[in-house]
Amino acid sequence: MIAAPFGAALLGDFGAEVIKVEIPVKGDALRHVAPMFADRSLYWSVLGRNKCSITLDLHAPRGRELLLELVKRSDAVLENFRPGTLERWELGYDVLQAANPDIVLVRVSGYGQDGPYRDKAGFGTPAAAIGGLTYITGYPDRPPVSVPIALADYLAGLFGALGATTALLERERNHTGGQWIDVSLYESVFRLLEAVVPAYGKHGRIRERMGNRTGQSSPIGVYPTSDGHFMVLSVSTDRIWHRMTEAIGHPEWAADPRFLGNPQRTVHADEVDALVSGWFAEHTAEETQRVLDEAGVPVSPIYSIADIFADPQYQARGDIIAPEDPVVGPVPMPAVIPRFSRTPGRVRFVGPSLGEHNQQIYRGLLGLSDADLAELEAAGVI
Repeated sequence: MIAAPFGAALLGDFGAEVIKVEIPVKGDALRHVAPMFADRSLYWSVLGRNKCSITLDLHAPRGRELLLELVKRSDAVLENFRPGTLERWELGYDVLQAANPDIVLVRVSGYGQDGPYRDKAGFGTPAAAIGGLTYITGYPDRPPVSVPIALADYLAGLFGALGATTALLERERNHTGGQWIDVSLYESVFRLLEAVVPAYGKHGRIRERMGNRTGQSSPIGVYPTSDGHFMVLSVSTDRIWHRMTEAIGHPEWAADPRFLGNPQRTVHADEVDALVSGWFAEHTAEETQRVLDEAGVPVSPIYSIADIFADPQYQARGDIIAPEDPVVGPVPMPAVIPRFSRTPGRVRFVGPSLGEHNQQIYRGLLGLSDADLAELEAAGVI
């Protein structure tokens, strides 16, 4: 539902002409996912941005023919089906490549195109679990916590977009034709566990749940202030530790043999946290932010979405945009990132209505006539 569509949305943000192929009548499943405005999904308005919507039944022979006509005119195809689905529809990579030798196919699935799990249904939450993230998320005396966003899907979408652009660049430079790219949700999560993997592979250490700690530096975590707010502190180097202890009036902490370096502080993390928590508890959020900012110590409040909307940094950077939806009006959504100095991306339009671009694509791109379209619609192909 999310991974490959997110990758395509990223490409669309920077000017790629994206054609979203949807099931006739029903449309994409994301069109029916909350939050809703009346009967329209705001989630779709965001994830469907910058995409032309056409309807096409890929189960029908004529539908497959039309898809191959689109493939002939395209650089890349992104698909998010369970492995083997395209092959059952007679649209595997060999068929796509026969239509266009230069085509790049990005295949996103839960567990990849091979291996014993290839046929399992794959969604982001179980992918994060098998990818190793859920096990280490939460507190040691409580069950693991699933990340409350579709993180595995978004990561896979990022890797899918990276794979597509890399393959297209390689094709352009070396004139080697297309290729297919295998992206899985679980591996997209696993790729981030760069410290956890060698710790077990070389030392047999299993990273357990540590709350807000990382096991690599100290102090790090969430600390309540005297006025009831929560602040996140990250002291990742000894130099920052020394700056912090000076700034908060406790230089003696830096001279304590238990706290001389990160390795020692991580061993004595409970003692470090007790000291740091005591200081935060005696000061307001505004005071802690000011003192630590002036010392160059990374600290920040924990924001709700309401805090984000009110924050001057977000406002100054234009991080929230609200392009117009012709049905629901302005739709607040994250702006385009990263920021390019010469060719910035933009949101040209929000997620379109189902089949909104049938005429534009089938007539303008493929050259079909009104009679052709009427026949296809009557047959349920579009």
